[in-house]
Amino acid sequence: MNHDYAERIKAVMEYIEENSSGSLSLDKLADCCNFSKYHFSRIFSSLVGESPMAYVNQVRLRKSLSLLKETDRTILDISQLCGFESASAFNSAFKKLYNKTPSEIRKSESQNSNIFGMLSKKQEELFQPPNYDKEGHTNTFFRRIWDMNVTIKELPVYEVAYVRHVGSYLDTHLAWNALGSWAAEQGLSPMNQYFIGISLDDPGSVPEPECRYDACVTLPTGFPKTGHPEEIQFKELAGGECALYPFYDTIDKLAIAYQSLFGQWLPGSGYDADDRPCLEFCMNNPAEDKEGKAKVDLYIPIRKRA
Repeated sequence: MNHDYAERIKAVMEYIEENSSGSLSLDKLADCCNFSKYHFSRIFSSLVGESPMAYVNQVRLRKSLSLLKETDRTILDISQLCGFESASAFNSAFKKLYNKTPSEIRKSESQNSNIFGMLSKKQEELFQPPNYDKEGHTNTFFRRIWDMNVTIKELPVYEVAYVRHVGSYLDTHLAWNALGSWAAEQGLSPMNQYFIGISLDDPGSVPEPECRYDACVTLPTGFPKTGHPEEIQFKELAGGECALYPFYDTIDKLAIAYQSLFGQWLPGSGYDADDRPCLEFCMNNPAEDKEGKAKVDLYIPIRKRA
């Protein structure tokens, strides 16, 4: 990992350790390490191996183990001291990780078991960040991503029409079907316009049913924006400097490409992610590709690192 990125990630992890009992938002965590608020979750997840809020929960649950073992505080007191919004939220997170409630753990310990030692060991084994560039790694896809040829491009401002999909990114074809039908009626085709996908959320941090995705088509100058179906919306995509990675693989691999770009290419690039969305220029129709692969020009918004 690039030294600058390593220090910034270390700073945010230390901030979480020191402030885990308080309210910790993604914006607050991004501010403390000077990362883009828009892309912080992806950067953190790619470098640490888990989402920022999953790491926050890890720290809070580790603290709760100590309090359960070393004090006679109530479960409610411990939940508040560890930064959980309620005892029920604490119980749920605790049981999800340890398969027992805090009360059950405390009862087991009172019966002279070594439950706290076992749980502490389990927690140490969890959340190990991946290391794809280690010597002898045999995953050819990750190696290809690591050795990829990223070029720097300047994108103009685009006026687009779009249809928003909320849900799994594997179901974005629903938005594309709606946009494609409308675009065909308007005479907008891949021959004269760009079709651009925007994954607005990091699926590692946002529940799958809540992930937002915009299927967009660029518009010619002067295109009328009234009298269209309600699902057709309009906006402007900011231009600027971007890192271009030409992706060609099955669409499910696109999330891995994002992870590799943010976790492997970006730290050593001399750039930081900028507060603009990543743009996925769709260069083919995977349904018509003989291998069923998507050809995507993936643009990561960047700015020179200070």
